[in-house]
Amino acid sequence: MYERVRHFCTLRATTKEITMTKTFPDGFLWGGALAANQVEGAYLTDGKGLSTSDVMPDGVFGQVRERTPGDFSIKDVAIDFYHRYPEDIALFAEMGFSCLRVSIAWTRIFPQGDEQEPNEAGLAWYDRLFDELARHNIQPLVTLSHYEMPWALVENYGGWGNRKVIAFFERYARTVFNRYRDKVKLWLTFNEINMSLHAPMTGVGLPEGSSRTAVYQAIHHQLVASGLAVKACHELIPDARIGNMLLGGLTYPLSSKPEDVFATLQDNRSWQFFGDVQCRGAYPGYMQRYFREHDISLQILPEDLAALRHTVDFISFSYYMTGCVTADPALVEKLRGNILDMVPNPHLASSEWGWQIDPLGLRTLLNTLWDRYQKPLFIVENGLGANDQPDADGQIHDDYRISYLNDHLVQVREAIDDGVELMGYTSWGPIDLISASKAEVGKRYGFIHVDLNQDGSGTLNRSRKDSFWWYQQVIKTHGGTLKG
Repeated sequence: MYERVRHFCTLRATTKEITMTKTFPDGFLWGGALAANQVEGAYLTDGKGLSTSDVMPDGVFGQVRERTPGDFSIKDVAIDFYHRYPEDIALFAEMGFSCLRVSIAWTRIFPQGDEQEPNEAGLAWYDRLFDELARHNIQPLVTLSHYEMPWALVENYGGWGNRKVIAFFERYARTVFNRYRDKVKLWLTFNEINMSLHAPMTGVGLPEGSSRTAVYQAIHHQLVASGLAVKACHELIPDARIGNMLLGGLTYPLSSKPEDVFATLQDNRSWQFFGDVQCRGAYPGYMQRYFREHDISLQILPEDLAALRHTVDFISFSYYMTGCVTADPALVEKLRGNILDMVPNPHLASSEWGWQIDPLGLRTLLNTLWDRYQKPLFIVENGLGANDQPDADGQIHDDYRISYLNDHLVQVREAIDDGVELMGYTSWGPIDLISASKAEVGKRYGFIHVDLNQDGSGTLNRSRKDSFWWYQQVIKTHGGTLKG
């Protein structure tokens, strides 16, 4: 008995000791995340082709519009990162970034998507971008496809619903792997791949209202393409790592009713399915049942199954909000909100855009993904969109953003202490950009303010917000200045 008590006391002391030494691991990557179609601008410049993002000027949930000469979309200019990237990267370096997540616009490399040879001007621009990052000792984390694909592949082939697009994507992936093999060692395949269920045109190039069978067939083709990209990356850049990217759509039961609990299990599986395929290399059994019960029949070839077995090296994800699930359809219809139609959690506050703020949910999600996959994780999007208002001197005092990020990073640190292996953290929109959901300028995420209005007016001048200096100190102290 005495030995058992002594062992318990020793264990408690050891646990206390570990808790007192919370920190971020050596080599932890700090930075921010951007997407080509939200920052670059330079619409159709240097041979760039028309993308799905270009024909959706009102954002990922907007309608497709024919583009005509002389018409205007704010994304055509964005924040002009295409021309101002040296200035912006210098500001990121001033904050202490060790990593910047960017995406390559597929249409800058293959403007129509099906060409035999790439566009050299597009390749050369990304060379200059990666070289500038290297000069500032900032490691690029590169997304192959971030909410855009060549519009010609939608018009001429039917988007990802056509199996031929797999080969076009693989050609594009192999082209950029070969070109940047000495400059980029961290890659992602498809941004928020599970968003295709909510925004099929943005995700897989299918029109709104497409059948579930059509959407899942297109998703299958995209998962196969992801596996082939992983295979190509491992072959062409053996010292690189390549991951997937999920929208972390964690939900809780609205009540303790068993029906609500099971409905929540099913809801979380709807996005975890993508991770299961990309991390485990095969379709999970629960999706086989889902397909049967919803009369979904997919064309899956033997070579598809072989491609899926090329699994990712790490899991990356975005995290902005959580929500609740109920098995009661009437309550769903009455209460649902935000872009994912989640039922609001009565215990949480919301942002100006109705996104519920849940720092502890990030710790829960990190532990959930780690327990499920036992692969390294990377938080590649997290941030607060707000309508920042400058004071009389033109300064932005965004204490609300500092509070949001501080509280989330404290929970990240706790998750690391839980045993989660985390590679890094890139906040979403370290500089103001065009929002994805509705193409808004006023929904600002940045540590850096950009003088730009929705009609395209403004100087595009950059200025530092209060959060700029706060994040600089967080990085400098490796999280030592976090409160909580």
